[in-house]
Amino acid sequence: MPQLLLEFFSEEIPARMQKRAEEDLARALGEKLKGAGLEPKAIKTFSSPRRIGATIDDLPAKAADVNEEKKGPRVGAPDQAIQGFLKSAGLKDIGEAQVVEDKKGAFYVARIERAGRETGAILQEIVPEIVRGFPWPKSMRSGTSDLAWVRPLQNILCLFGGAHVQISVDSVPSEAKTWGHRFHAPGAITPKDFADYAEKLRAAKVEIDREARKAKILGDARKACAGKRLELVEDVGLLEEVCGLVEWPVVLIGDMDPAFLDLPGEVIRLSMRTHQKYFAVRDPKTQKLAPHFITVANVEAKDGGKAIAAGNARVLSARLNDARFFWETDKKTPLDTPERRAKLEKIVFHQKLGSVWDKVERVKALARELAPVVWASLEARHSGASRSDEPGIQEQSAISPWVPDRASRVRNDALLAGFIAAVERAAELCKMDLVTETVGEFPELQGQVGRQLYLAELNALSPQGGGESVAQAIEDHYRPLGPNDRVPSDPVAVTLALADKLDTLIAFWLIDERPTGSSDPFALRRAALGLVRVVLDNSVRIPFDVRLFERVVVAFADELTYEETGKVPLGAKFEQAPAIQRVYSGVLAFLADRLKVQLRDQGKRHDLVDAVFALGDDDLVRIVARVEALDAFLQTEDGANLLAGSKRAANILAAEEKKGKWSAEEAGAEVDASKLVEPGEKALHAALEKALPAARAAVEKEDFAAAMKALAGLRAPVDAFFEAVLVNAPEEQLRRNRLLLLTRFKEALSAVADFSRIEG
Repeated sequence: MPQLLLEFFSEEIPARMQKRAEEDLARALGEKLKGAGLEPKAIKTFSSPRRIGATIDDLPAKAADVNEEKKGPRVGAPDQAIQGFLKSAGLKDIGEAQVVEDKKGAFYVARIERAGRETGAILQEIVPEIVRGFPWPKSMRSGTSDLAWVRPLQNILCLFGGAHVQISVDSVPSEAKTWGHRFHAPGAITPKDFADYAEKLRAAKVEIDREARKAKILGDARKACAGKRLELVEDVGLLEEVCGLVEWPVVLIGDMDPAFLDLPGEVIRLSMRTHQKYFAVRDPKTQKLAPHFITVANVEAKDGGKAIAAGNARVLSARLNDARFFWETDKKTPLDTPERRAKLEKIVFHQKLGSVWDKVERVKALARELAPVVWASLEARHSGASRSDEPGIQEQSAISPWVPDRASRVRNDALLAGFIAAVERAAELCKMDLVTETVGEFPELQGQVGRQLYLAELNALSPQGGGESVAQAIEDHYRPLGPNDRVPSDPVAVTLALADKLDTLIAFWLIDERPTGSSDPFALRRAALGLVRVVLDNSVRIPFDVRLFERVVVAFADELTYEETGKVPLGAKFEQAPAIQRVYSGVLAFLADRLKVQLRDQGKRHDLVDAVFALGDDDLVRIVARVEALDAFLQTEDGANLLAGSKRAANILAAEEKKGKWSAEEAGAEVDASKLVEPGEKALHAALEKALPAARAAVEKEDFAAAMKALAGLRAPVDAFFEAVLVNAPEEQLRRNRLLLLTRFKEALSAVADFSRIEG
């Protein structure tokens, strides 16, 4: 079958838009062709700075013939319905339809027979639609047309079966040709098919395959570094961007003034990456940056690229000179000074939430509250102690009960005191670098500059807290910044990251600033997902209960009020501010949604999260453990049968309650074993008497696999009960006893989850 080749040739397309444009083109082309009766097997897309296109092999020469019946309205239906039917069926008059009778009466039927259209004609129709509706993030119009495209569109090449298909879109040319490299081979090229197209462009110094350009850049860069016994600092994001800047990548290695290596590595790399699109290079022996860089040119220079590399080095030196000035200026002033605090007090975090310094103080107070819990969790994980051994958030001394002797307890108290001091110190310093000159010039380095400045002071100062742990927390409290970013692991950083994110969520909920379906201006989803990842990756056992939220609220300035409290200051007691309960519920539900996203990405079912959350558990680590055990259990035959049995039991109880024959008060009674007469109900009662305490005991120990095993023992007696026992017996006492058995069955299952929320 014929091959389709489609190319949109334009001025330079921004690098960051090219990959997404390929995906959008494939989707639009596939949908349009399918809607016209053509089924493409595979669509291959390509892009370079000046073109985006697609090719499809084995596309039918024409759409399939249409032979179908279309049922219309009843005979005698209103004229409006008749006219709508004629239009949809492509009929001119109702006399062209047939009348068919069935049990419901007579109705019209249109028998549609239509020969399939030629693919070339279909392309002439759908390609202009794709062009006009293409979803570029940003686009522009020429001075002579309303056509919007990312950059001025210069030609549309469309070949089908080797023949040119003329595409008419406003005044855009549609010629059976393309053009080579802007400098090396700017002449026109007339291809026969896609293979010829790709080969001739490659000869004209244009590589249209993104992956091929990326592979060449990476391979040549590694080779250039190896020639100098250096190592490339690989950067996937930068590689993706650079491959969209060049049609014919030429890798060059340049020299940098070694004097700049006294700058923090983050500053050097950011200058290279953000402003110049260079790759950094390091010494594999020391793992420190080397005085070189990798740049990618779009031309093969006659001198081998020496002039290009030298020019790039001069530009980089100018940028690094600026960076050096800012860095040296910042080093002259300690990170923690009254002047920096005063500047933070003038920066508005949010009009209703005060300044950045107000946030620092709130985060510090919250971090102090969280520190004993994080400490206990990490110590418990290290020692293997269970959750039941850990101190709650109200236990400020947080003496670890797994340490047996008094001397060890005293030592542990001293370590905890030092840990809390380090957390408080990190909280005080975590936002200080926002008012530095370096972050002002390189905002992407917030946190990293603070870490470097603090480390630079360690030799001259004797700061409170944990030294390098404090420095690490200053940088890492922002993390994770995205789904692929690393999660903090140092205990001080973990505590500060949790405090910062939790404060953000509660603060914006207090002022009714919440994400919507299409908007999240304060990145609250990212904060919540980040909090979930920090908790789960570090197994931090934080109880997200109302007491914790109350303590957060107390940390807010007293002059802030919340409408639903009747103008009661937020610093007032919790019982005087009942609206905080709604804030608590809202934030917890939001965290549950983010947890579902996290678990769904891992292949877990969202309904299982609902089933576990319905129990009122506030421990995310335990929730995930329950979900994983429940997921594994439901994939077994016993689990599937018990789920079916639970739904049957719930339906029976709900039906009886609706009839007024059963109530919650009656459900609280005990089963009268002396009134059990059928073998099936006796067996179920005996099984419940054994399974319910066993499941609860296992849950208490957080051995959810054992809890599921205990419940699995109910499978046979439950099946036998429903098969042999009449629940709604005419005798009142028998019926009541059997309904109580079903109630106890539901209670047994609820030890691990609310089975009524599980789908299936």
